[in-house]
Amino acid sequence: MNTRPVFHGSDIEKICGYYHLNKEDITNFGANVNPLGLSDSVKKELASHLDVLSSYPDRDYTALRSVLSAYCQIPADFILPGNGSSELISLLIDARAPKHTLILGPTYSEYSRELSFSGSTQEYYHLREEQDFALDVDDFCSVLDKGGYDFLILCNPNNPTSSAILHDDMEKLLSFCADHDVFVMIDETYVEFAPDIDAVTAVPFTKKFGNLCVLRGVSKFFAAPGMRLGYAVTGNKNFLKKMKEKQIPWSLNSIGAFAGELLFQDKDYIDRTRELVLTECSRMYEALSQQGAYKVYPPYANFLLLRILKEGKTAFDVFETCIKRGLMIRDCSSFQCLDGEFVRFCIMMPEDNSRLLEVLEAV
Repeated sequence: MNTRPVFHGSDIEKICGYYHLNKEDITNFGANVNPLGLSDSVKKELASHLDVLSSYPDRDYTALRSVLSAYCQIPADFILPGNGSSELISLLIDARAPKHTLILGPTYSEYSRELSFSGSTQEYYHLREEQDFALDVDDFCSVLDKGGYDFLILCNPNNPTSSAILHDDMEKLLSFCADHDVFVMIDETYVEFAPDIDAVTAVPFTKKFGNLCVLRGVSKFFAAPGMRLGYAVTGNKNFLKKMKEKQIPWSLNSIGAFAGELLFQDKDYIDRTRELVLTECSRMYEALSQQGAYKVYPPYANFLLLRILKEGKTAFDVFETCIKRGLMIRDCSSFQCLDGEFVRFCIMMPEDNSRLLEVLEAV
């Protein structure tokens, strides 16, 4: 009987307990979080403005939405801040009340979990490994047409494949969905890590398509998962109003709203993050692509997906070799629609990436 443990990306305490490791000794390549950590300048500002906790937040989050408007180059009345993207996913699905949903997979399991509470049926369209997990838009539209779906969920760039739907294909897909009464939710959690953000983001399309809502947050790029700050963007004012009506008042606390105003204006941090991640991502991709042990897929996010090619070597084998050396990567066995032996790791600091590269090469 196979009794090997099954771990998920956030199970660092469980993993440390199983392998008798100290959490402080682990470099977490599984969380997909910016290795720079929270911005130092933002930390200083937050420390000197803790008195904002003595007041209720502005229920409309006017200042935050103004900052986000400038950051995203869209009108402030297109934006709904929330308590992380998880709350916004729930609000969006609740407000939309879909009947028949198509999810582009493999992807983040939270979409399926939230849909299970809504009563919607749900099916997956599988990205194909032989196409490097790039979407065949014509085939996808054909499936949408035949399936009678009224709701579509995309993660772009996608987790765990690090693939992306680019501008022209996205416009074609959104236009098709608009013509066929399919509402589209796009999770852009990782879009700021993309080599060319403008080529990937669907935010500008919210000015054109009323069947679109884009979700973003600060957990990954801004290294602030504990802040629980996310925002929805849609040009469909009636739908945004419906989401807001279902939202708990003061959903985002005062310190989170204030922090958001700082984060999205911290250009130095944004630039340093992109330079670090893009440089290291390219280095790791090139190094691993030259080996015969793995197939590496072109990355559009801050993480890489590897398929293990060596016969008899499993994703768990590679995970276990790494964790015993204090390097926690993600065994992707738990992802639905991902057949084969795959591991995923995110970009960390250069010295940590080099350590991981040495271990992966040795495996």
